[in-house]
Amino acid sequence: MIAKIVKGKSFNKCIRYILDKEKDAKLLEAQGVRLKSSGVIIHSFITQAGLNPKLGLSVCHISLSFSTEDKDKLSSEFLVKVTKEYMQKMGIADTQYIVARHIDKEHPHVHLCFNRVDNRGKTICDKNDRIRSVKICRELTEKYGLHIARGKEKVKEHRLKELDKTRYEIYHALKDAIPQCRNWDQLQGRLKEHGIETRFKHKGQTDEVQGVVFTKNNYSFNGSKVDRTFSYSKIDKQLRGNNISNAQTQAQLNANQTGQEQSAGVIGSILDGLSGMSVFQPHGEDYEDNQFRKRLDYEEKKRQRKKKGIRR
Repeated sequence: MIAKIVKGKSFNKCIRYILDKEKDAKLLEAQGVRLKSSGVIIHSFITQAGLNPKLGLSVCHISLSFSTEDKDKLSSEFLVKVTKEYMQKMGIADTQYIVARHIDKEHPHVHLCFNRVDNRGKTICDKNDRIRSVKICRELTEKYGLHIARGKEKVKEHRLKELDKTRYEIYHALKDAIPQCRNWDQLQGRLKEHGIETRFKHKGQTDEVQGVVFTKNNYSFNGSKVDRTFSYSKIDKQLRGNNISNAQTQAQLNANQTGQEQSAGVIGSILDGLSGMSVFQPHGEDYEDNQFRKRLDYEEKKRQRKKKGIRR
């Protein structure tokens, strides 16, 4: 369950959109308004808003969207119940409202319009409404066992507009490339293979890097706008970590290889001096192969941890 909140001045535009017959709109619930026609409903809202003419944005339009995986359980009665509970938790009470269902999209959703001027002429508070809304949607989703989307991998990219489609292409390219790179030059090279240009933002006229911008198809995005995990500081930290880890692994490999060569030489000299015995040959599992497999296992576990860390 996801809510989108929009505030405005025109009840006329909002109500006509919500009750648009071309969207197969179905009015599910109404309170405090006359229902003779769309025009009469609009007039009812405008009349009450006149009780508090100083309030500029008296219209609040909220769309509540649900996953297609919950389609079978989302009856009109259930949608009204969830919408009312959402309103109660948001502090939307003692005011006019209408709730309508649209079936013009694949995902089930309803539209709520309410008057921010309540029945006594007081303003319904909207402080931190979007933050509160996210929390309440999560609570209701869990309470009623509704489907919870698991991040950007669930987005249907073929339905995205060009701007968002490009953003997701950059997202996937970064997601795949960063674990394989040890510095920005390597990362820029890999991204360029996907048609993505990288540009750094500096602090004032200094050389201090403050951010990074990725561009593809003439669309540019700050790293953090692609995803919170792709801000300049977080990518830089990951690249530094990759480089340190690689250097430590290589140093360990070199040290062990040198130690093995020295030990083999000493032992070989001793055994060569003993008559009637064959020369000793080192045997057993190759150290570098073993370390390489360990490294692959480590990288795979690290990628899995990184995947779990990506949030929508």
